[in-house]
Amino acid sequence: MRLTPTIKQFVAKPVQPKGDKRDKRWGTWPKLALCFATTFALGAYVAQPTTAAAQAAVKTPQIPPKKDNDLKFYSADGKIVKGREALEKMPSASLVLWLAGNQFFAMDDVIASFRKKSPGTTIGLITLPPGLLLQAIKAGGWNFEGKEYRGLPDVYASVNLGHLKELKKSGLMDSYMVYMHNELQIMVAKGNPKKIAGIKDLVRADVRTSMPNPVNEGIMQFYARKVLERHGLWQQISAGKECVSCETTKNNWFTAVHHRETPDRIKADQSDAGIVWKTEALEALRDGANVDAIVLPAEDSLRNEVSYVIGVLENAAHRQAGEAFLDFLRLPEGQDAYAKFGFVKADGEELKMKPIN
Repeated sequence: MRLTPTIKQFVAKPVQPKGDKRDKRWGTWPKLALCFATTFALGAYVAQPTTAAAQAAVKTPQIPPKKDNDLKFYSADGKIVKGREALEKMPSASLVLWLAGNQFFAMDDVIASFRKKSPGTTIGLITLPPGLLLQAIKAGGWNFEGKEYRGLPDVYASVNLGHLKELKKSGLMDSYMVYMHNELQIMVAKGNPKKIAGIKDLVRADVRTSMPNPVNEGIMQFYARKVLERHGLWQQISAGKECVSCETTKNNWFTAVHHRETPDRIKADQSDAGIVWKTEALEALRDGANVDAIVLPAEDSLRNEVSYVIGVLENAAHRQAGEAFLDFLRLPEGQDAYAKFGFVKADGEELKMKPIN
């Protein structure tokens, strides 16, 4: 689907009060919308798909419940608000970031370091599975607790270039850079009572697994699934199902947001093990969770393959601020802010902008 390239923001109301200079995203009027008020119906957006099939393909996604910590607004005075209040404040942000959710635990430090370079920048942040973020970009917003929030980010990041290629096809992003790396591990209960040693143990009859879903969680879409397939285990885990928050077999659960749910399920004795990012295992340990992590060989951890990619949207309302954030990530301070949480730094060549091909 290609979105209309000429007018790039949303129209949420049919009438705009004279002189209203509110931000042009998140359900408020751009100045240019005055010229088109008679063209679009209430709640429509100017990048609206032109066919019923396209409309169905970009259904506004739901933000999963109990994910308030993945919705944040950083005020100029240093205050951080979460959840619904954060979404309500998004229109006033001078930079909006939608980033792959598995870096949620690093973002307070990353943003604090960034604002030393760009003081006074107010920031809206959503950290959810990158496939879910992509769906929201295509749909033009979110549903949360029964209310619709229209809008787009300035910056989008994923764990694989495949998601950015979809934005390229829609005319929404042209260039990107790699900004860090990660690897897969298996999270288990403290002391590893099931004696799990590697990938093949995940399909043992006595092992209950909590796995990232293959629908919108990038860790499964692009990495863990191919490891499971290479070992001939995918069908035993999925039973042919591709779903979110669902039981695929008596022993496996597909999560909605694995980095939140898998530690909780292990703690609650609902699961014994799950594939996670190394950084998520480290964060769970820092948070005092009774878990351990099983280190995998390079062919299963994919430590030489996993790359996080980021870019500024073509229709970014705050392009200069978005580019300033990417510039920050290239600095030692930006790389260090992530590395302290276990992420592997990107090198100089990776940090250069490249066309999405």
